[in-house]
Amino acid sequence: MAKKSAVNRNEMVRKLVKQFAAKREALKAIANNESLPLEERFEARLKLAELPRNSSKTRIRNRCEVTGRPRAYYRKLRMSRIALRDLGSMGQIPGLVKSSW
Repeated sequence: MAKKSAVNRNEMVRKLVKQFAAKREALKAIANNESLPLEERFEARLKLAELPRNSSKTRIRNRCEVTGRPRAYYRKLRMSRIALRDLGSMGQIPGLVKSSW
């Protein structure tokens, strides 16, 4: 079996997060509701722990859409600083003017 790249793994995590989002939200609501009995809240926490770890939203890593680089990521543009610079130098990003790089 071939080793998965980090980009492919991250896409799998995004898919799992989307799949289990409603179930996780419902269980969290039960677990954090102070008006419910302690046993019921504890049961919700156990069910939440049984879900796949990668179905948690915090496991998603922001990655550049162009290169897959995880660091220096601009959220608005969904790309890394290096990809931004390269595309900006080629004039492929509208409104971006090359200053002095």
